[in-house]
Amino acid sequence: MTSHETVALWPGLDLRFAVERSIVSRRTSFQTLEICDTEAFGRALFLDHKIQSAETDEHVYHESLVHVALLAHPSPHRVYIAGGGEGATLREVLRHRSVERAVMVDIDGEAVEFVKQHMAAWHQGAFDDPRAELVIGDARAHLERSSQTYDAIVVDVTDPIAGGPSYLLFTREFYRLAASRLNPGGILALQAESTAPPLVLGHAAIVRTLRSVFPVARGYSAFVASFGEPWGFAVASQGLDPAGLSPEEVDRRILSRGLDLRHYDGETHRHMFALPRALREAVAASDRALTDDQPLVAY
Repeated sequence: MTSHETVALWPGLDLRFAVERSIVSRRTSFQTLEICDTEAFGRALFLDHKIQSAETDEHVYHESLVHVALLAHPSPHRVYIAGGGEGATLREVLRHRSVERAVMVDIDGEAVEFVKQHMAAWHQGAFDDPRAELVIGDARAHLERSSQTYDAIVVDVTDPIAGGPSYLLFTREFYRLAASRLNPGGILALQAESTAPPLVLGHAAIVRTLRSVFPVARGYSAFVASFGEPWGFAVASQGLDPAGLSPEEVDRRILSRGLDLRHYDGETHRHMFALPRALREAVAASDRALTDDQPLVAY
């Protein structure tokens, strides 16, 4: 019998998934986790009743998150991943042959174990790659304790819900920490909230806060069908600006690095940075002062 998973999308609007089979449904030490097979999007992961990724289009999210930053870097060797429990962000990072070490730190070990068992299409064996190091722990605390530096830091964590496990990874203090752990020429990439009109101020606040730490900070967006909305991402650095790459240059770099991608290419790159007027204006107007460790969004 088909059941349904209802997700609150925006205030006053819900997204309803037809569920053919429930695989896992339980509360971990940090969040409610559900893995189920949906009618429209195949297998899907929900955390705290919010969809995180779905089988048919997770590549849109993960390619958008990872390759904009890593292709802007001339030769990334060491990459730090905050979160990324499905293993798909790790998978995309390891597609770059120059990467010698990828350190992934996720706080929820129970969730990672369920993903390893039930979501092989996401990680595709990335956890077993000899270049990968999986650490179960607080990604911010791990970065604070270690003096190791990286060519790229990718932040793939859940939304900044008050009291949630990702709350303090959306603050100016964390971005300062990330900046201190980047090698010269390094780059930071992160998921940066919905860019749908009812919620755009959250994305705008993230970009504005990044700009208080980094000379270059750019927001961009890709529509993820299973999310039911366009999703925001951001990159920041001391000088690298992915938005300045032409479609031809993006395609040249993808080819030269031997990347076999399903979503991201030069034309897609151009489209993701061609933001609608309302979004550009929201980012430009987002100038509220934030104290250290004051979360950007609390909802």
